[in-house]
Amino acid sequence: MSVQLDTLERQAQSCQACALGATRTTLVWGSGNPSAEIMFIGEAPGRKEDEGGLPFIGAAGKHLDEFLDVAGFKRDDIYIANVLKCRPPNNRDPQPGEIEACQHWLIDQIHLIGPRIIVTLGAFSTRWVLGKDTVISAVQGKVFQHDNYFILPCYHPAAIIYDNSKSDAFYQVARNIAQL
Repeated sequence: MSVQLDTLERQAQSCQACALGATRTTLVWGSGNPSAEIMFIGEAPGRKEDEGGLPFIGAAGKHLDEFLDVAGFKRDDIYIANVLKCRPPNNRDPQPGEIEACQHWLIDQIHLIGPRIIVTLGAFSTRWVLGKDTVISAVQGKVFQHDNYFILPCYHPAAIIYDNSKSDAFYQVARNIAQL
């Protein structure tokens, strides 16, 4: 399975399906256990991730690490990916055409990893999984079943940096994972 993910990542390295391919420093494919039961999906790499080539290594990553600690996991236990594999300029929101161009990579990652639980981090990944009209504040912390997956929408770790009132709800999701 890891070999298939590695092959897919090598193919993605040359992707130019949208304009972000020409502006990225590094493709941010994903990281973690390729056989993980839990997969986290964020929206897009930020500056630190674009420089380092790994998801969630900036300020939001520190909150994700704390989330994992509360849930009883380490990064090696789970798999982390993003809807987009390249950083949008100035960390702007992903555009519909970029999501469309990139989504087949994420679909393939999900199929190869075969997680039991998918935790969507933030509005864009939640809408990608549950539907375009989904409002993260309305579904935060609720459990959905889609195909063979439990879907657990959660605020993006960066959201609690900017709005600490979301912190309790964010960490409650970490405590709820054990119940699935």
